[in-house]
Amino acid sequence: MATTKHSEAVRGMETRTDTPDGITHMEDVVRNPVARWALVALRYVLGFTFLWPFLDKLFGLGYGTPAENAWIDGGSPTTGFLTKNPAVVEGPFGDFFANFAGGVWDWLFMFGLLGIGVAFLAGAGMKIAAWGGTLLMALMYFAEFPIGRDGEGFTNPIFDSHWIEALALIVLAYTFSGDKLGLGRWWSRIVGNDSILR
Repeated sequence: MATTKHSEAVRGMETRTDTPDGITHMEDVVRNPVARWALVALRYVLGFTFLWPFLDKLFGLGYGTPAENAWIDGGSPTTGFLTKNPAVVEGPFGDFFANFAGGVWDWLFMFGLLGIGVAFLAGAGMKIAAWGGTLLMALMYFAEFPIGRDGEGFTNPIFDSHWIEALALIVLAYTFSGDKLGLGRWWSRIVGNDSILR
């Protein structure tokens, strides 16, 4: 009997496409309702985590970006972090990442933040946003590598919040968390079940 329950649970974890519309939904992947609500909450928190720096850097709201450095007033969203941040400048990849400061990189960075934030808040386009966000987190991690320099507080010399955010993006996208309180169900009928645009 225990074996039967175990095999049913394992089958339940596999991606299903035997639904009437041929689309795998969140309920097919995540059976526990509390887990589904937790994933939705995480999706909103993470979406706003990406959207907020976009707004702050665009308008200079004074949290990470002073008003005089707002992008709409000619400030550069990437230059300060990549050329003035001691964690980046003094790191082994500082010279490499200084090449990504300003110009077209400002546009790519800002539209990346906006796209990831909007996709996760809306619950549509999450797979491509998750992979883009994972790339962004990897670049930011290596820009500040190694983490935990002298004089800075740190608790782990290898992993930091960039890893957590990247993994959370992937988990949220591939559990189809956009289906609940989002546009995921509607969007999946347009782009298809296995599309990277889902």
